[in-house]
Amino acid sequence: MTDLTYFAQYGKITHPGPYAHLYADLPSDVPSLVQVVHGLIVHVFWGERYGLNLSEERKAEVQLRSMERRLARTLELDPSPLTTPRANEQKIVGNCRDFSITFASMLQSKGIPARPRCGFGAYFLPNHYEDHWVCEYWNETEQRWVMVDAQLDELQQNVLEISFNTLDVPRDQFIVGGAAWKMCRSRQADPAQFGIFDMNGIDFVKGDFIRDVASLNKVELLPWDCWGLILIEYSTLPPDDLSMLDRLADLTYKDVPDFDTVRQLYESDPRLRVGESIQSYVNGNMELIQL
Repeated sequence: MTDLTYFAQYGKITHPGPYAHLYADLPSDVPSLVQVVHGLIVHVFWGERYGLNLSEERKAEVQLRSMERRLARTLELDPSPLTTPRANEQKIVGNCRDFSITFASMLQSKGIPARPRCGFGAYFLPNHYEDHWVCEYWNETEQRWVMVDAQLDELQQNVLEISFNTLDVPRDQFIVGGAAWKMCRSRQADPAQFGIFDMNGIDFVKGDFIRDVASLNKVELLPWDCWGLILIEYSTLPPDDLSMLDRLADLTYKDVPDFDTVRQLYESDPRLRVGESIQSYVNGNMELIQL
């Protein structure tokens, strides 16, 4: 299986399950697909900007990991075709990761290689790299992976004063996990600049880095899901672990030209690989989740 064939197929998270028929009428071009995504999801942190006062029950929709469950909830809120934009109060609540897996799932339904990426956006706050997810797709015409921020609609772009094309995000504007790790390990950047709210630092960077590696292997978990090396403090990591992570960062900090090696490392190393259960931290409480 080639890299492109691998990423053109659904993973466990992006598979729509019994709702695959909902994708039949979706457009095939990227700008139109992004518009469809905007018409389905409202970001949990942007609700007030859209005139919403989200209840705790509605906010809990960000806990829905799989596209199958997210599509089921989408239809509960509004049974219209996915191409019909919802009123804001009828959109499913999500976060950046949910915009990215939804976009990736729709692309994969068309046989277009797609992969969500976990890392940090440089376009949310000055001198800060915000915890964020985007999605790459393979542009066959240009023969390259193109990065798309499927979350940023016109309102968000205006508020954030975005000056680049969100359908082709420059790689100095979104820093994938491995690149952030390299920047911090080489002291090109201060780890305290990476994070969200009051959470930051090298352990936060390590978490996003490992989540990005898992996502490259089609296990796109929630931002607060933890396993393996994510659970071990940076200050206690032995040299072998640091060396392995440095090598992995070298392999993933760009557009992953040697994906076979990344996949072999992930599959063979229990420090990286997502097992049958994970720890998920929701509202300060740890839950053991069976996948």
